[in-house]
Order: sequence, then structure tokens, then C-alpha cells
Amino acid sequence: MRFLLVEDNGELAEAVVKRLALDGHAVDHAACLAEAKEFLAGASYDLILLDVMLPDGDGRAFLAQSRAHLETPVIVLTARAQVSDRVGALDQGADDYITKPFDFSELEARCRAVLRRRGGSARNEIAMGDALFDPMSGSLRLGEDCVTLRNRETRLLEIFARHPGQTLSKGQLLDRLFSFDAEVTENAIEVYVGRLRRRIGPMGLRIETVRGLGYRLETAAG
Repeated sequence: MRFLLVEDNGELAEAVVKRLALDGHAVDHAACLAEAKEFLAGASYDLILLDVMLPDGDGRAFLAQSRAHLETPVIVLTARAQVSDRVGALDQGADDYITKPFDFSELEARCRAVLRRRGGSARNEIAMGDALFDPMSGSLRLGEDCVTLRNRETRLLEIFARHPGQTLSKGQLLDRLFSFDAEVTENAIEVYVGRLRRRIGPMGLRIETVRGLGYRLETAAG
């Protein structure tokens, strides 16, 4: 999944980016609202992590102004712990709120929870035909059989899982899997799709090539 982190504390931002990257997520870092707007104009994101006090404005005001056209889920990051601050952020359009300093495991859990809610699920596991996919552990189970995917394979399957029945172009997959500073081409998508195909085939899933358009995930049931 691709995240946008809007945070002016360079040390904290670097730590968050590295931690999320360990799970295979692509993260773009904006140090101010102006940079955030540039990133949002050029890419689609699955989740935004938004600081409140930024050099060029208040993140909450930016969120309130953007909600008319911005549907991406947002978790607000701030040192303000007052109830009124939390309520205000939620009323202005935040999907969740976490106070600094925070534990990275809690941040990861909140990211998963927000993405689950946006996907209409209360559980980590996603049903894919007769198989069950857990994006947190990277496991795909079919009966007693189980395969554990690598990080990038996990994120790629998660993209397909959250866009059921849709044909996704190489460009869309590239956009979701890699940040702006990653030096990759669409050929990389072909490599990862090929690897994922081999791993999920025995689990009743296949990735179909739609000529000229991209790829679509198919299950044994559909």
C-alpha cells in the first residue's frame, strides 16, 4: 500500500518511513503542506498520516478544506492530547488520531484498523474465493494449506484484494507499490506479478492478464 506522511520532524519522519517500509509499504514524505499538495496532485494514496503543526499551516485546517474532494483515509499525528483536540480532528474529517510520542506497533495497528474500516471489514483476514488472506502476516490459507508471502508480494496481493473484480494497469500497480523516489519501471510489475502468480496458484487464485489494460485477480469461485 502507498502512504503519504506529512511531518516536519525529520528524525521522526525517517523512523516512520523505515518502519512502514519493513512491512512492504511505499511511503512518500512531505515536510510541509505545500509539498503534501504536490504529492497528492501526482499520486493516489491508500492512507495519509498528517501532522497538525506544520511550518506553513495547521494540518487540521488543511484536512477540513480538503475533505470535499479528498476521500483518502487520514490519521492525524499530534502532541496535543486534550479531548477537545481529538474531537476537533475527528469532526474535521480525520479517520483516527494518535498522540506523540507513540509506539510504532500502535501506529501500525491503527493504520490496519483504518484500512479495514474503509474496506468494510472488521477483521484482518480477507476472503478471496475459498482462501483467506491476512495482509498483516502475509499468509494465504486454503483449508490446511498455507503459504507465507514476502513483503512486496503481500502488498501486491493486498492491492488486488482491495479492488475486487477490477482490472489494474501496470501504472496503477506501480503507483500503489512504490514511492516517488523509487527508481523502478513498469517492468518491475511484470516481475512481481509473475512471482505472485506462482505463489497463489495452488491456493485457487490466479492473476489474469487483460491485454492492453493490465491485470485482474480471479478466484476459483469467480
